[in-house]
Amino acid sequence: MNKRVFNPRAIAGGTWPVLMHVGRVSGVTYRTPLDAHPVDGGYLFVLVYGSRSDWVQNVLAADGARLRVDGREVELAAPRLVGREEAFQALPDEVARPPRLLRITEFLRMDLVTD
Repeated sequence: MNKRVFNPRAIAGGTWPVLMHVGRVSGVTYRTPLDAHPVDGGYLFVLVYGSRSDWVQNVLAADGARLRVDGREVELAAPRLVGREEAFQALPDEVARPPRLLRITEFLRMDLVTD
């Protein structure tokens, strides 16, 4: 449902951050709309479907990705899985934490590549 209905609309709408990543097997560039939370030196992604999601595995295999956010593209590197405690410390106070009911324990953090 997400890949066929929500994702194309979210990408076309331009309001959601979009992560561009390369398929680890196919080599195809994929665009995935996600919540991207700016943190010190990079971005944090809530892994609603866990670290086994294809997009997460692609980013880890490629050691980075590009993110379209606020009308610009940024390069991200050094992807790493972090736990709930580290993620919550990194997130600004005004960002809502995922409800415990969802049992989200993994997050993906990446660093901004600066020239």
